[in-house]
Amino acid sequence: MSQHVDNIKPCYPLFRDDDYRKSLENKRVTVEESHSDQKIKETFEWTTSSEYQELNFQRTALTINPAKACQPLGSVLCALGFEKTLPYVHGSQGCVAYFRSYFNRHFKEPVACVSDSMTEDAAVFGGQKNMYDGLKNAKALYKPKMIAVSTTCMAEVIGDDLNAFIGNAKKEGHIEEDFPVPFAHTPSFVGSHTTGWDNMFEGTLRYFTINKMEDKEVGKNGKINLVPGFETYLGNYRVMHRMMKEMGVDYSILNDPSEVLDTPADGKYRMYSGGTTIEELEDAPNAIDTLLLQPWQLIKTRKYVKGTMKQPASNIAIPMGLEGTDEFLMKVSELTGKPISGSLEKERGRLLDMMTDSHAWLHGKRFALYGDADYVMGMTKFLLELGAEPTDVLCNHANKRWKKAMEAMLGESDYGKNTIVHTSKDLWHMRSLVFTNKPDFLIGNSYGKFIQRDTLAKGKEFEVPLIRIGFPIFDRHHLHRMTTLGYEGAMYILTTLVNSVLERLDDETREMGVTDYSYDLIR
Repeated sequence: MSQHVDNIKPCYPLFRDDDYRKSLENKRVTVEESHSDQKIKETFEWTTSSEYQELNFQRTALTINPAKACQPLGSVLCALGFEKTLPYVHGSQGCVAYFRSYFNRHFKEPVACVSDSMTEDAAVFGGQKNMYDGLKNAKALYKPKMIAVSTTCMAEVIGDDLNAFIGNAKKEGHIEEDFPVPFAHTPSFVGSHTTGWDNMFEGTLRYFTINKMEDKEVGKNGKINLVPGFETYLGNYRVMHRMMKEMGVDYSILNDPSEVLDTPADGKYRMYSGGTTIEELEDAPNAIDTLLLQPWQLIKTRKYVKGTMKQPASNIAIPMGLEGTDEFLMKVSELTGKPISGSLEKERGRLLDMMTDSHAWLHGKRFALYGDADYVMGMTKFLLELGAEPTDVLCNHANKRWKKAMEAMLGESDYGKNTIVHTSKDLWHMRSLVFTNKPDFLIGNSYGKFIQRDTLAKGKEFEVPLIRIGFPIFDRHHLHRMTTLGYEGAMYILTTLVNSVLERLDDETREMGVTDYSYDLIR
């Protein structure tokens, strides 16, 4: 074998060596019982056709790469956004290992999350004993200020009652009566990661406010609350802090995991760092208003803010792109009486300058995209502002009202008149769409790389390059530190889009004396 102590190769070149190639070929011939190369090629070609797309879109009993994750994954991210809070999942150990590894791979950080390790006996007799031992041990070992509990499929299918279990654990002395243990039921088989985040946030906000509303008064503390929703770009938390400070606004970001998910390498391990305090949560009903930065994904939270906290939860769209950020800052100014700062006006002007500079390259370019409801809506809106043309826009877990709002927004622009919006569809549907309605680029998370590979397999002229914006990003580093909200985020998105266009242009015009005409360094 070519791998030895004096010549250690990483896996990429290693598996291209002759001995590995022979081993893999032998496995294919002797074990796989595969069809002939000709049959595989014919089938592949058929799956790129309109005929196959029609059959693909008739699927009802199967989901292939769904472009979403499950509820408890969202609840874990939410729990990480509170000060010294330990996410605790009532369910099987394997589920929690999945959540941790998912976030490890995206954030490149250790992620604290525990499980009470339900097994077969708990599935029969219930998981209350697991809860007793789990809460006691988690508090003793990891010394959190709060434990936030959510559930997996197993606990939900057998009907475990978190409120009763946590209450009983306190009554029997496994954990102190006054120790905070907010919770949310987050069944994996309905909703998505964004639903789980909403459920966990509403459950936590409710825990600290529902029985303490007597002395609360809307506007009493002069603040505004910002609720980020399922947000994995750490720069978005930071840009919100910056914009509010530049306007002189008194505010609370009611969930902020940006510190614990981006700790420095200085020799000190931080299981907990930063996060929204319990005091801020308890004070939240005294704010002027609570603004939901991803309103389509915060249904339960909106209901609680309006119904219990009696705040208006003013309607805003996700503050992405030019107009979305304008509307957000104007709403903040309206609510607080604070003018939009000169520094933000200057930043807006720089964004407009960038849009003007790049317009010639982005105008008329066709983009397909997929992801979460608010992100997809904000990205589509910004593409229209840039003069780009969205082709197919897909959100697996959005509802009919969202689709209607999307179509109304697209109908207001000449660039959106041919866009098709898809809900309850997955990435195998998107694969069909990029073959039959070819865009210039695909915007989405790392899983879109398989679609790009398939389009390239058909031929270079069919390739649809992937622009990685979304969650998760596993195959690139440090993109999670970037910003997609505000004028700063729009600058990052614009830079990413236009340079992807120029990189593609380089790729298509690099053959000397053949394709390199009419494109040089000056243009």
